[in-house]
Amino acid sequence: MSALNDALSASRVAEQRKAARALLRYPLLRSSGRHRDLFTLVTKYQHELREWFDRETGWRLTTTGEAARLGKLVPVADPTYPAAEVSGSRLPFGRRRYVLTCLALAVLERGDQQITLGRLAEQIVLGAADPELSATGVTFMMERRDERSDMVAVVRLLLELGVLDRVAGEEQSFVNTSGDVLYDVRRRTMSMLLTSTRGPSMLTDAIDRCAAITHETPPATDELRTRRIRHRITRVLLDEPVLYYHQLADDELAYLTSQRTAICRRITEFTGLVAEARAEGLAMVDPLDDLTDVKMPEIGTDGHATLLIAERLSGSIGESIEVADLHSMVRGLADEFARQRVWRAAATAPGAEVDLVATALHKLTALRLIRHIPGEPTLTPLPAIARYGVAEPTVTEPGTTQPRKRR
Repeated sequence: MSALNDALSASRVAEQRKAARALLRYPLLRSSGRHRDLFTLVTKYQHELREWFDRETGWRLTTTGEAARLGKLVPVADPTYPAAEVSGSRLPFGRRRYVLTCLALAVLERGDQQITLGRLAEQIVLGAADPELSATGVTFMMERRDERSDMVAVVRLLLELGVLDRVAGEEQSFVNTSGDVLYDVRRRTMSMLLTSTRGPSMLTDAIDRCAAITHETPPATDELRTRRIRHRITRVLLDEPVLYYHQLADDELAYLTSQRTAICRRITEFTGLVAEARAEGLAMVDPLDDLTDVKMPEIGTDGHATLLIAERLSGSIGESIEVADLHSMVRGLADEFARQRVWRAAATAPGAEVDLVATALHKLTALRLIRHIPGEPTLTPLPAIARYGVAEPTVTEPGTTQPRKRR
């Protein structure tokens, strides 16, 4: 019986960990679709999950019959993790598509339980005619193919999120102006999309509404201040690739120094992430490699170029590096690797190195391996990029403990 109880306990712990990881990877889980098994697992352990996230992060877990939502709160918008096309090229959303998404949600919130894509587009065109919005230069007429393609990209995102369920039709027919699509609207799921501490309708005079809706009231007691610090540190460790000590305030660094072992142990037990501590910071590494949407290394031309750039930058931590130097480096490598059929042939085209470097820098910035503002001529490698450095291999002479360089 003891062995059976141990096995059952271990199975329960493994299931709960799988549920926690599911929420970290998919903060909005639907009761139907490809993640329905994960939704079932989350609802099974919702009490334990809700208690842990509330205590350690301050994030709220909400569950309904349609979806489970982990309400992550982030201090600022992160441009390195944009919304992207659900299928195909996975191109990131630009300003127009974000505006289109907000207009679509506004229409769906006021509309009927069912709506066609054509009707949704008509209502968005009316909403876009608002003088305040028109004054920003954003307009939608749905007359051009690219506008209809933007509309379809937004709708497919809402389908993925569970706000819409397709009843009949196919979106491509709308792009080709040859047909329409009918959807069911899931308002309860839509109401769970926004995670904030205050409702937007309550912010009548806020200049930065995005910052205002996630603003958290300063703690009034020492106990609450300590709790807020724990929340801040645990959020970063769960949601960011790396926590650099220089990012922390003095009281936060002092708390982490004294509580690092306990914080890391709780995260490891709950999620399976493993702590990697360095002199400059701390990261929770995922042995299963599935809690990130930015993979490195990756196969293919872009992945190989990114890895080579990371290796080049690993020896220049803290220095200012010219982006133009990386252009020259990639341009010099393109002929060789394209000839060997390691890189795609198009990599040798004039100007191709600019796109390859831009892709690499976006990924390295998202992984907090460099500090770079798009369009700026320089970048700064950050300490965590040292893990991609390649040292000269060494061997140990037989009968000694002294290493020597391999020739």
